[in-house]
Amino acid sequence: MKIKNIINNIEDYSTNIFVEFIVKLGLRLKAHNVTAISAQLSYYLFLSLFPFIIVFLNILSFTPLAQIDVLSELIQYMPSDIQNIIIVLVKETVESSNETLLSISAITGIWAASKGALAFMRVMNKSYVVEENRNFIITRIISIIITITLFLSFILALGTLVFGKMIGNKLFSFFGLGRAFLVFWEYFRKLASLFFMTIIFALLYKFAPAKKNGSRIRIIEALPGSIFASIGWVLTSLGFAYYVNNFSNFAKTYGSLGGIIALLLWLYISSVIIILGGEINATLKNLKTDKV
Repeated sequence: MKIKNIINNIEDYSTNIFVEFIVKLGLRLKAHNVTAISAQLSYYLFLSLFPFIIVFLNILSFTPLAQIDVLSELIQYMPSDIQNIIIVLVKETVESSNETLLSISAITGIWAASKGALAFMRVMNKSYVVEENRNFIITRIISIIITITLFLSFILALGTLVFGKMIGNKLFSFFGLGRAFLVFWEYFRKLASLFFMTIIFALLYKFAPAKKNGSRIRIIEALPGSIFASIGWVLTSLGFAYYVNNFSNFAKTYGSLGGIIALLLWLYISSVIIILGGEINATLKNLKTDKV
């Protein structure tokens, strides 16, 4: 039975709007081949992950912060296998390359990752049933911005947790505040991290699809998916880290490639969550139509 007929049957017999939403969302995920697009996005993100980290560390070189220490703090919430492979590869890259080559590799890496963002833009266009009406240059620029935004959202989320703790300790010492402040600040910095991620994802879902009838998605319409993506990414990342650290041993199965496999799986899960957030927004917008 065709998807349109299935949806018509759902609308005829279902009185529960939540059930209707879940079923339509599931049909969208299948029709838009979300798992394949997520795999494509995670592959391109993987290609540009290390060049982007190198750029980030080069920026840190102009600050009094120690590069490796900051990197270690930023990735502390990842599975230990992924932490080890990131630190080792980054150290080897920094020690064996010059800044010019690192900058060139970073640019090419981000360019490669933008291909994954193009795939994300296409699936968002499908979600909102809109044809791509932007020229090649504009779509490329937007895809690069999306790529950088994704990485910045991860760094911002983790950075808020890491640097937020440092700021809280400084404020505690400088003003001589009580222990209650540290408890408050612990919750505040986590909420701030989620807030920043939610705003970034909302902007991502707003500008990724092409304009429909001359107008873009409103921020308010992008919020449900962005809230889901923010909370979902944090929870799934923590859950995946706990699973890998306690129940799974990729090294026994994949040998020296265990860390790489774990990293690819983490990027794939992250990609699924990000795309799912956009599909949630589109499903809510078109809940009372047969558009899939």
